[in-house]
Amino acid sequence: MTELLTDNQVSEALQHLPEWTQSGVKLTRTVEFGNFPQAIQAVNRIAEIAESENHHPDMDIRWRTVTFYCTTHSKGGITTNDTSLAQEIDNVVEQLRS
Repeated sequence: MTELLTDNQVSEALQHLPEWTQSGVKLTRTVEFGNFPQAIQAVNRIAEIAESENHHPDMDIRWRTVTFYCTTHSKGGITTNDTSLAQEIDNVVEQLRS
């Protein structure tokens, strides 16, 4: 089972996730898309990934701005599942912005 990352491990992971910050027990990233449909397209793609991995981010949708929160609720903090999901979210964002 995945264990919580130490503060040092989270800091190291964030070196590879420059758009993300640590907010307490969550990794957070806010993305402004070109329009509302593009934001929803991103949310839908990420939902498919999350469902296939059985690890789901919290998402806040405000028109074309989406904030993603990655945390492992069952552990009460950040695990490698969260850093992996953050990278996958980055990949989706990059694909849609290309």
